[in-house]
Amino acid sequence: MEVQIRKSARLFIVDEQGRLLLFRYHDEYQEPFWATVGGELINDENYIDAAIRELKEETGLSLEIGELLRERDEIYAVARSNPARWLEKYFLVNSPSDPDLSTDGWSDEEKCTIQNSKWWTLEDMLAEPNDSFKPSWLPALLNTVLNSRKNSGKG
Repeated sequence: MEVQIRKSARLFIVDEQGRLLLFRYHDEYQEPFWATVGGELINDENYIDAAIRELKEETGLSLEIGELLRERDEIYAVARSNPARWLEKYFLVNSPSDPDLSTDGWSDEEKCTIQNSKWWTLEDMLAEPNDSFKPSWLPALLNTVLNSRKNSGKG
């Protein structure tokens, strides 16, 4: 059986205090984990268009989609779907501190699988087991973003 290819835009939303917004996902098939905002490209969307749509749908925010930080190519299953090969692109989104988040645009699946949201500091992330985050390299990527801000004088 050939594995289906699915594409996803992921949003690495970092606020002015250097905190990363993550959602806590949980369903009956796996242990809870924290992951970035984002989702699958639909129809003929490109990654940037999907990123803009997902940001608005999942957070209610309209912010500029920044640079591509990282790409990921992994096989895994989402919620109740069959395993697929996911081609993900992670984009930086700079956010003001403590924006008003909205869940008004959530799908029924998101309402069932997203349990919570949290703004994570790097220190808090490093104190958690690596398998708390999917992918496990999210803390390292936040460290890279924060170092880049510091070196550019923006943080």
